[in-house]
Parts: sequence; structure tokens; C-alpha cells
Amino acid sequence: MLYKSRGIALSYIKYKESSIIARIFTEAFGMQSYIVNSVRTKTAITKIAMFQPLTILDLVVYHNKRKEINRISEIKCSFNFQSIPYNIKKTSVALFLTELLNQTLHEEENEQLYEFIYESIVTFDFMDENYENFHLQFMFLFSKYLGIKPESAHSMLKEVGHPKTNDNLFSEKVNFFIQSNYEQHQKLGKSVRNEILMLIIDYFRFHYDSIREFKSIQVLKEVLS
Repeated sequence: MLYKSRGIALSYIKYKESSIIARIFTEAFGMQSYIVNSVRTKTAITKIAMFQPLTILDLVVYHNKRKEINRISEIKCSFNFQSIPYNIKKTSVALFLTELLNQTLHEEENEQLYEFIYESIVTFDFMDENYENFHLQFMFLFSKYLGIKPESAHSMLKEVGHPKTNDNLFSEKVNFFIQSNYEQHQKLGKSVRNEILMLIIDYFRFHYDSIREFKSIQVLKEVLS
């Protein structure tokens, strides 16, 4: 049966000679995998760029909940990026967030979560400045939708056994992200930003056994000054 849904492309793997299996977070069905045939050819009607990280899509899909992999009937890009694919810093953030979403999203409908991710991507794409901490803010806001948002920096640091549990200055910076949104900005040095990043990753890992190492993290740490 065919269904319409919005979707966010997260990743894909090559399948056979010219096809792919794409992972897409859909509004209607949560995380889904789709076979896309003959997309890796010069004459492909559906372009491989459709499946680049965080591309926002309109879909018509076949859906059978008994199948692990379904198929796409129609696909089009519903939002044209202005900056993410063309800015190395933003591209690095997008790759990191893609890894995070791949490891935490599930096959279940959640319209509020979809809307949050969608609005976050659009907001990030339009940011001209002060986006170096976007991935941190995203993770703290995302934690609310996962039901694991920390109450305070102290409780978070204590929960993961962080050595700076009693460091008031560090806790103050972490509390900013617990309480802030994308319209608020805090200037951070690279070392502090990376320390907060590792803290929130450890916090996610504490609650999600499925979280593995992030392949994109080293590049992310380097490119964000």
C-alpha cells in the first residue's frame, strides 16, 4: 500500500551494482530502510544527492510493517539547502548529527520528534554566524524528546562520573546548554566545547547501549574553532 510522508535522509549503503539501501527518518513510520534501484548511474532519474545527510524529502512509499526494507514510489527534495553542503564546518556538524540520529532513532511514529529535527535542520541551514555550538544545543534539546534530558549540570556530571562534578565554572557552562535554545549563544573555546561534547556523548551512551564510536567526531573537533 502507498503512503505519503515527509522524510529526512540519514545515510545509505551501496547495494548490488547500481542501487542503494537508504536510511530515512520518516514522519509517518519513524526510522525506515528503503531499496532505491539504479540510483548510481549517470542516467538515474532519482539522483544520489537526494540521500545526502539531513536532506529533507517528500516521499510516497510502499509500507509493509512486516518487511525490514521497503521501496520508494516517488521522491522529491522539499527544502533546498543554502549552506550545509557548501560549508565544511556545517557539513561536519551534519555528518555528526546523522551518526547520532542513526544510533538513537527507532521504527516508531513520532510527529513531534520529526518536527523538532526538521525545524532544527532548517534553522541550522539559515544560520550565518554563531553556529559553532549548534551540535551541543541540538543534543541537549534532543534529549528531551528521548526522555533523558538532564535536570542540571551537577546531576548530569554525577551520573556519568565526570571528573569536573564539583567544577562550578564548567557546570555553569553546561547549565547554559541545558536551559538554552538556538536563539541563545555562548562563546566557547575549542577545548571547552569539545569537553562538553564528550560529556553529552557519555551521557547519551549512559542511557543508550547502542551508541558506538562516532567516525565524524575527530573532524568535527578540528574544524570548529
